[in-house]
Amino acid sequence: MLRHRGRAVVFESVEDLHARLDSPDLDVDETSVLILRGCGPKGYPGMPEVGNLPLPAKLLAKGVRDMVRISDARMSGTAYGTVVLHAAPEAAVGGPLALVRTGDPIVLDVPARRLDIDLPLEELATRQPSAASVAAYASPARGWERLYVDHVMQADKGADLDFLTGASGPDVGRESH
Repeated sequence: MLRHRGRAVVFESVEDLHARLDSPDLDVDETSVLILRGCGPKGYPGMPEVGNLPLPAKLLAKGVRDMVRISDARMSGTAYGTVVLHAAPEAAVGGPLALVRTGDPIVLDVPARRLDIDLPLEELATRQPSAASVAAYASPARGWERLYVDHVMQADKGADLDFLTGASGPDVGRESH
């Protein structure tokens, strides 16, 4: 599974995943790449552990035990399988996962450090995030959640708050007493 090409099956949110994953009508096979978006630091505030996408029941019944799964979410270190997590920038801020559509060819080549939507750049440049995806992103009006969404940095930056950058750690000077 470290080198794989498959057709994307996109879920807009955790709720969408749970609503459709086990549907007998889901157009998915063992070569598909499951995509869960909207679960990064801004899209699903707090970046919960929802990146361990289960496999569709109809594939489990056929004996499939692993598939390529990609998300801007995180998951527990005790989870397993071929899962690419912490995709950054996340879909909620216009990262590449926001542009993926069901049916798009996805290429994963871990030895070559490649993860691509295998479409011409001109095609991707014309795409906008889907209305369903945007509707699934957090949009708090005020309070702590609004402050968090406005200031949290991406997963590759530690999902820290931008106004705390440089405020802790070994590089911060200490006052003499």
